[in-house]
Amino acid sequence: MLFKIPTVTALTVLGGLAVTNAAPNLARGRTGDMFAFERDGVVPDILTLSKTLGAGLPVAAVVTSSEIERVTHERGYLFYTTHVSDPLCASVALKVLEIVQRDQLHLRARTIGKRVKDGLLSLQARYKCIGEVRGRGLLLGVEIVSQDSAGTAHHLGAAISDRCMELGLSMNIVRLADMGGVFRIAPPLIITEQEVDRALELMDEAFATTKGTTW
Repeated sequence: MLFKIPTVTALTVLGGLAVTNAAPNLARGRTGDMFAFERDGVVPDILTLSKTLGAGLPVAAVVTSSEIERVTHERGYLFYTTHVSDPLCASVALKVLEIVQRDQLHLRARTIGKRVKDGLLSLQARYKCIGEVRGRGLLLGVEIVSQDSAGTAHHLGAAISDRCMELGLSMNIVRLADMGGVFRIAPPLIITEQEVDRALELMDEAFATTKGTTW
C-alpha cells in the first residue's frame, strides 16, 4: 500500500501498522534517490522491488527488517516458487545495484531529469494541450487535455503518440479513457544529454504537426 506522508504518520501513532512500499518503478535511482521513499522521510517495514531490478531478466525482491524476518521464520512462514533464488537472475540484480551505486546513477537522474523536465515545461508553454508536467528525476508525467474537456484527452494523446512513433520516438501512453491521456516519461538512467535534446525536438515536432494541440 502507498500512503501519503500525513496518513502514514497518523496511522503509525496508533500502533500496529505495517507500511508496505511497492516500488517496481520508483527504486534504483530513477527518481533521484536510490529509493523514492528516502526523500519523503518514511522507511517502510516491507519493500518490494521488481522490473528493472533484473535489467531485462525476471526477478523480484522483498526487503524487510531483521525483526520481521525473525518473526516470520519463527512462525514457520515459507515462500517458495519454481524459480525462487535463481542464481543467474540474482547475480544480475546484484550487478544492477552495484552499477547504480558505483556510477551514482541516482544522482545523475536528478540533473538529467531536470533537463528533461525543463524541456517539457518549455513545450507546455507553447502547447495548450499540455495540462500538467509532474514527477521527479527520470520519472515524469505529461498530462494531455483538450479544448472542449476539463479532463484528460486520451484520443489526442494517442494521436500525439502515433506521430512521435512516425518521427522515430517511442512514447508510453495508456490508450484507455479511464486512464486519461498521460505520457509516462521514464528514459534509461544512462540516457545522454544529446539523446534528451533530440527526444524533446521530436516531441516538439509531433505536437506542432498534430491537430488539436493548441487553440
